Amino acid sequence: MSRLLAISLLLACILLPSLSEGQEISGPEVNIRNGVIHVHFGLNPGQKFIQGIKAGIDKELKFYIDLFRIWKIWPDEFIVGRSFTRTLKVDPIKEEYVATSLNGNVLIEKRFRSFDSMVSWVVSFKDVKLASTRDLEPGQYFVRVTVESRIRKLPPVIGYFIIFLSENEFKVHKDSGMFTIGGNR
Repeated sequence: MSRLLAISLLLACILLPSLSEGQEISGPEVNIRNGVIHVHFGLNPGQKFIQGIKAGIDKELKFYIDLFRIWKIWPDEFIVGRSFTRTLKVDPIKEEYVATSLNGNVLIEKRFRSFDSMVSWVVSFKDVKLASTRDLEPGQYFVRVTVESRIRKLPPVIGYFIIFLSENEFKVHKDSGMFTIGGNR
């Protein structure tokens, strides 16, 4: 029995990368201006992630910004969310730095003169409009930011047979502080 456990742990350590090694989310900060919820946050990518990009490996980050209503007895209720997909492409030989951002149907492609300015643009979010407070019931809310980076595109069949193989290079999330909308409850 202990031999089986040791083999299982060894396989898990080999096949599963460290999911949040060095990555952390700064923020999220929530501001309500003119009846609209605005969110500011950023991702501090780990050194391993940065080295991969510098080596010419394309990276894709998915950002999820979700608003939840807090209930005392029931689980928190998902209200609304936004998602962004941002990619980083580096050609170390030509010294080209290209990043894209996809939000629904809007695709933005930017070219940068330096690696650091590209990474800064990709991992920083300022003044993201999340929801109007007029559409929300009175209560207490919080914002959850989740960031994930896919390892590689695996054929779907492999995922069915090897269920313990992670599809994410890392996945981190962080919640904002609680805030009240409407009357005090």
